[in-house]
Amino acid sequence: MDSQPLLEVTPEELAKTLLNRRVLLKEQLPTVIRTLEAEEENVAPRVAKIVEKHRIANEKVSFLKQQRDKSQIDARELLPKIKEIREKLIESGGMVNLDPEWKKEKLLEEIDEIEVKIQTSALDHKDEKKLIEQRKKLLDKNEKWLKSRRDSNPEMAEYITSRRLISELFRNADKAHKEMLDAVKKAQPLHEKKVILNDELREIRRQMDRAKELLSQSDKSIEHWERRIKQGFGELGQGYPDLLANKRRVQSGGNSTFARKNKKIEARTKKTDANNSEEEE
Repeated sequence: MDSQPLLEVTPEELAKTLLNRRVLLKEQLPTVIRTLEAEEENVAPRVAKIVEKHRIANEKVSFLKQQRDKSQIDARELLPKIKEIREKLIESGGMVNLDPEWKKEKLLEEIDEIEVKIQTSALDHKDEKKLIEQRKKLLDKNEKWLKSRRDSNPEMAEYITSRRLISELFRNADKAHKEMLDAVKKAQPLHEKKVILNDELREIRRQMDRAKELLSQSDKSIEHWERRIKQGFGELGQGYPDLLANKRRVQSGGNSTFARKNKKIEARTKKTDANNSEEEE
């Protein structure tokens, strides 16, 4: 870009251009502000609505997670009790083995093993779902076994009741877990939309604050450049420094502001290089 036309612009021409710009801004800014205020009125309720929807969705996820965790904790705490009751029944001869396959399968141990894997392993949704399905099949077998035992041996009522309860707890945990995953999936688009709308509202308010700031400064800026055009560009008192001081310094053979800044940068660079050299020695 050729800088010569810019150098040929007189201070008076530049001041008039700045004055005209400030006058134009003063005329246009009220309309700009009203437009931004209308946009804010449109977007703000949408932000509030999506924030509330996202909050409700998160609360649902949290509630289902608590439900799942409580059912799993209660079920895990019940497992040792059931095993203890079973051992006592075996010792006392109260455990009548009507189903030899059950003893081989050891339902309780298998359920316990699956639960440990779910709680302690880093599983993806697919692996976790597979384990939950395995546990469901074992629980179904447990229900069938309970019915046959209860019908054949009334003395096992506590044992049967406890095993039925643990089956119910695990099923409740599985149900809550599935519903939680569905709730998380539904909450994700709400989160993304909330982020987009919040960013949009934040940008609208940023622009509006800037427009109001410029409008509040308009009269002072117009007054400044009107006085400059009338009284000149030298020292005019407080708030009106000499705008031509740099020009006169360059005309008299001195360095421009840009050149002086470059010299300072070069001096700092040389000093840093010297210090680094001393440290290396």
